[in-house]
Amino acid sequence: MYFQLSIFTKSKTTNIFIELLVTLTICACSSDKVSLYEPTPYYLNIPTNYPTMDIPENNQMTYEGIELGRKLYYDKKLHPNQSMSCSSCHNQQTSFTTFSSNSLPHINLGFYDKYLWNGQVEGTLEDIMLFEVDFFFQTNLDLLREDDEYPNLFFRAFGSTEITSKKTAYALAQFLRTVNSFESRYDLQLQGLATMTPEEWDGFDIFYTERGDCFHCHSGVLFTDNLFHNNGLDINPSLGRSEVTFNPSDVGKYKTPTLKNIEYTGPYMHDGRFQSLEEVVEFYSTGLNWSSTIDPLMINVGSGGVNLTSEEKNNLVLFLKTLSDVEFLNNSNLSNPN
Repeated sequence: MYFQLSIFTKSKTTNIFIELLVTLTICACSSDKVSLYEPTPYYLNIPTNYPTMDIPENNQMTYEGIELGRKLYYDKKLHPNQSMSCSSCHNQQTSFTTFSSNSLPHINLGFYDKYLWNGQVEGTLEDIMLFEVDFFFQTNLDLLREDDEYPNLFFRAFGSTEITSKKTAYALAQFLRTVNSFESRYDLQLQGLATMTPEEWDGFDIFYTERGDCFHCHSGVLFTDNLFHNNGLDINPSLGRSEVTFNPSDVGKYKTPTLKNIEYTGPYMHDGRFQSLEEVVEFYSTGLNWSSTIDPLMINVGSGGVNLTSEEKNNLVLFLKTLSDVEFLNNSNLSNPN
């Protein structure tokens, strides 16, 4: 508009004034790029019967940070030769794990402080994601820097177009704090919004009593104690947690996986030796092995297990399937945005 006005203005003084307005307008437009850094806070809606999720002060959640983290999670540019992404081993349709990789599922990770089967990384989601970026993937950040979209997305999330391992990890952590399963039928039953069958209730009783002896390790609404146990898989167990602690008493101990969506997260155990829930239940019923580091909680190891009847094994599996959250598997906010 100002250029058009200057064409019809004959006064030199007026023209100078209008040119000044043009300059100020251009500067104002340039400064708008800075003002575009207006991240929108994101507040998690966590059911009252779940623990509080700790969120670091230096990585408060925003819609822009989550958007960036979600895009990164599904992008093969995270890998130096662009052959895989986080989602390659953590597929939403199998509750953010995959049958081939036997990775621990990415479910409710924001509540934990120990990660990987042997607990190699402890701390926050930022810590485990920085490990993934720098050591697991060994991400070539130039692949992100040269991308047409990422500099702007990093700017919107963090106020700078600079792309670093830390910012990449922090964005991934923000996204993963939204990858939560709160709506299984068991969860809804606790809220009075669903019911369980008599067989499922019997499975519940088996799970939460010495009949099945499951609840000691798979405790609370997260269905994990986030600790490490030798659960009697082998007479001569593999190193497990001792790879990290170098403590011989930790041989054969592995992280307790969550049982949320356990129906979809097979194969089971750290080495994927069991293909079905029925096999897992049979192991705890009749297949326990004693070793020198067996967990004291495995009180039935002398008799091989809890020795459930066929009906009890069936009902326990039925209860475990009430932990399935179909909404989680189909949540479009967690799906591939690319």
